[in-house]
Amino acid sequence: MRSLVFSLLALCLAIVPSLRGEDARTAALTAADDARVTATKSADREKLTAIFSDDLRYAHSSGTVDTKQSYIESLTSGRTKYLMLEYEERAFTFPAPGIALMTGRAHVKVANATGEVDMQLSFLSVWREEKGKWRFLAWQSCKLPAPAAAK
Repeated sequence: MRSLVFSLLALCLAIVPSLRGEDARTAALTAADDARVTATKSADREKLTAIFSDDLRYAHSSGTVDTKQSYIESLTSGRTKYLMLEYEERAFTFPAPGIALMTGRAHVKVANATGEVDMQLSFLSVWREEKGKWRFLAWQSCKLPAPAAAK
């Protein structure tokens, strides 16, 4: 019985630091993503350049795909203007060292050449740790259907 108690205690002591490490990664990624959203809405070229990975692949819900350079140009030129980007849910998982997946749903309002678009999105994004810093690597989203009208 005593060896079972010691084994359980050792297991708990081994798990707690890894959970704290995941909490720290989640907090760092939340802060990095909040900074990304702020920089995107303000079209801040310098901050976007620092946050986005050089390998960025941004696949919009419309099917358009941008690179780091083309996406930053679209934002800073005013061709695309994010009027609102608010998360309804956002979660992080860590499938491999230095990689984080962010999933969730967001309410987004965008102004572009076709006018204003108000949409609910489901998304998957990828963050990669590069030289000790989390950088935004990829985004893929799809529009969610409008809620059915009440009968």
